[in-house]
Amino acid sequence: MRFELRRKPLLPSLKEKKRYVAFEVMSEKTLKFEFVTNEIVNEITNYIGKLGYEKMGLIFLKDWSNNKGIVRVNNKYVDNLKASFVLIDKTNFMIRSLMVSGTLKKLRGIM
Repeated sequence: MRFELRRKPLLPSLKEKKRYVAFEVMSEKTLKFEFVTNEIVNEITNYIGKLGYEKMGLIFLKDWSNNKGIVRVNNKYVDNLKASFVLIDKTNFMIRSLMVSGTLKKLRGIM
């Protein structure tokens, strides 16, 4: 008899809980997705450091339209993400959070 070794899946209580944050870039012109994500990541690493950035589990989703986007973040770091939105000190644009949700379906309704 041959036995296959399989990994057991993680229990739901051990999985990292996540939230989705919809944000809007207020600017006079449309900005590129890569530029905005780089500015957000730079400000987060300045605000809470690289270790905090890695603990956030930040993932930008490709739902970028009309200067609006969605980012996935650990539920414990939602406030840090919102604070880093405020701290971005570029003169040509501002970022504000629109809504925080546990599911993408609710956020895509407001996009």
